[in-house]
Amino acid sequence: MTSHDPDPNTDLADDVDGESVGDPVDAEALTSRIAGASSDGPAQELIDAGFAWEIADAPLLHAGLNLADLGHVIDLHQRGVIPDRAAADLLSELLVAHATPAEEFPYDAQFGEPYNSRERLFAERLGNTAGWLHAGRPRREAARVAFRILLREQAACLVVEAGRFASDTATVASAHNEVLMPDQTYLQQAQPSTFGHYLLAFVPPALRDGERLVSALDEVNQSPGGAGCVNGSRLLEDRATIAELLGFGDVIEHTRDAMWQTDTFIDLLATSTSLISNQSKLAEDLEIWASQEFDYVDLAGPYTRSSVLMPQKRNPYALTIVRGASGVLIGRLSGFLAVVKSPSARSDNLIFAYGEIPRALELSTRISALMSGVVRTLTVNSDRMWEELQGGFSQATDLAEFIMSSTGIDYRSAYRIVGQAVRAASSAKLRGLDITSAMIDEAAREICDIELSIDPDQLAAVLDPRSIVDTRTAIGGAAPEVVHAMAERFQRRADGVRAEGERHLDHFAATEKALVARARSLVSAYGGD
Repeated sequence: MTSHDPDPNTDLADDVDGESVGDPVDAEALTSRIAGASSDGPAQELIDAGFAWEIADAPLLHAGLNLADLGHVIDLHQRGVIPDRAAADLLSELLVAHATPAEEFPYDAQFGEPYNSRERLFAERLGNTAGWLHAGRPRREAARVAFRILLREQAACLVVEAGRFASDTATVASAHNEVLMPDQTYLQQAQPSTFGHYLLAFVPPALRDGERLVSALDEVNQSPGGAGCVNGSRLLEDRATIAELLGFGDVIEHTRDAMWQTDTFIDLLATSTSLISNQSKLAEDLEIWASQEFDYVDLAGPYTRSSVLMPQKRNPYALTIVRGASGVLIGRLSGFLAVVKSPSARSDNLIFAYGEIPRALELSTRISALMSGVVRTLTVNSDRMWEELQGGFSQATDLAEFIMSSTGIDYRSAYRIVGQAVRAASSAKLRGLDITSAMIDEAAREICDIELSIDPDQLAAVLDPRSIVDTRTAIGGAAPEVVHAMAERFQRRADGVRAEGERHLDHFAATEKALVARARSLVSAYGGD
């Protein structure tokens, strides 16, 4: 170690709250809490329970920290804060870090959070030159920038997958717009519909969540750079340069808000949870419908697992993963909401977010991709659906409405008459299709002491499930042509969502490439190794 090198046993950046950097102080000469770093090393319990938790998240922040540091040094250099050679040497070292996989970088909980390990390594290699990295920026700011760099890419990936799920689901729905089935509520037959109409219902929520994710992405993609701890730095007369270098869409205006806001992350986490919650509902239905008792659908083999004990079983394992992941995401959202309730400007708001939110977004992305695959390869058993539709009484609502409109009696009376006719038919082992005018008259006499004399041909048309579905031509209805047209519109929206995510990903990749190229150019120009 040369004479100008810092003592590796001294934590250069560790003051009372971890937000400012200065020369090591004599702790014995200062007695107040705000005196500076303790002369004692951290307790092993603190290392195990605190720093180790943060270090476990270092691989997630590694790439973002490298970009944040590169951008910061370039910004300071062009302002004349850092000398040319020092900037070149520091950028050269940062480029090495950028090329080093996270798992190979010497992050160590003994030294504190990830920033401390980086600082220690740079100081060992560069001596006091490494100290320029701290000018005008606390370590928490570096982490905030890195966090947003990570989240914006993950959010863009999730936007792409949300669009893909919506697109794939709309495509499959359109292809099954004439597959008749008894739609259900509470697992009981409700009204005649089509599988296409049923499946398409999961697309609008996915689109809304996808569009909300685009909005959340725009919020995440704003720069906290130059915010300092709460009130910026005299070294940075504007904060736009670092934002532009790192490809952020804008600067978070208020410096304290830039450092300590949490609502943006709540929004992102809540929307990703909502996206998977919608898919979990579909997974729940498909798991039931894939059972032998229903036999409405079959999952493609690659999305199932067999039982090692029972040869006849093939389990819809992919759907189990989707349903379980939805619960995990709800738990992570609840957990984050629990820690952000602390007073403002507290690190516990975000220490636990650095790992939990990225892992939640990654899980959401994987699950959405999985559910897209399930839907895209699904086999629909149309004959079985038609069999159940014919065998039930899902025509009952249409029959009651027909009786009301054709005889002039009120709907409640018509409802009671049909209910009595259905009970009688069910007791006689008949189907809804088998209800006759005589059975309706018998029910009408019992309920209202009247006879209705429904025309048998009109009654047959009213009871025909296909005819019922064909009447649903209003906006959003189940008529095949309506479903097809809706699916096309949803498809266009889904393509737009997906394209927006891909556009952001291309921009982020181009930004990183340009930043690294600029750093290399400065190293070459000013003699860095």
